[in-house]
Amino acid sequence: MLEQRPPFPPFDAESARLKVRAAEDGWNKRDPEKVALAYTLDSDWRNRAEFFRGRTAIVDFLQRKWARELDYRLIKELWAFTDNRIAVRFAYEWHDDRGQWFRSYGNENWEFDDNGLMRVRRASINDLAIQASERLFFWPSGPRPTDHPGLAELGL
Repeated sequence: MLEQRPPFPPFDAESARLKVRAAEDGWNKRDPEKVALAYTLDSDWRNRAEFFRGRTAIVDFLQRKWARELDYRLIKELWAFTDNRIAVRFAYEWHDDRGQWFRSYGNENWEFDDNGLMRVRRASINDLAIQASERLFFWPSGPRPTDHPGLAELGL
């Protein structure tokens, strides 16, 4: 059975926005096995200074990530698109096991196969320690509600 994950390339503005929101929603659910299904079996990743390939490595990475980044909340925003590529900017908030809050900022470059699965992901990310009073992302665990502001509306 051929795996597919719409919308499919080539992207237009609307399908690229839908793809970005679907990725955001999936990551906010924090289920590594389900998130990994959005990527090709041999998906090639760079996340910060970590390089790896394939769904098994993606699952392992996400399990480590969400065990360390507690109460994770992510917002992604479309930056640019063309044919089978999408660039996004994002920010997410989380705290460590000592209760220190962070806002992590970054950019991702994505490349998709014809079936809408991501085959390349390149992420550059910086972490900023913040006070709990500086947090901006407030919603129950899971996908961001449609009425919650995005990055631009939050001034990020």
